[in-house]
Amino acid sequence: MAGVWVFKNGVYRLVENPQADAQARKVLVHLPSGEVISSYSSLEQILRGLGWERYHGGGDAGLIRFHKHNSNDLICIPRDFSKFNSVHMFDIVVKNPNIFHVRDRS
Repeated sequence: MAGVWVFKNGVYRLVENPQADAQARKVLVHLPSGEVISSYSSLEQILRGLGWERYHGGGDAGLIRFHKHNSNDLICIPRDFSKFNSVHMFDIVVKNPNIFHVRDRS
């Protein structure tokens, strides 16, 4: 049994997937529109508008990759949207400053 022991309110409990608990509370927001990104189709449309293109180079078939011609940056996200987590969100935010924001799900 893998996981992390968490101590809260005087009680220890085993959290088998601690990342899932934290990630389930985060959302990626497109700041100019205020839209919460809820699918890859909406994310890809915004990224294309910012000059990002799909990168079809070698690598893991479980990933979708985007690149810009004028940059060495590469955005890699899992093909399965349910595996899209805060690490991927923050990568997008760093590579697109003032366009995206990660916030807690309300």
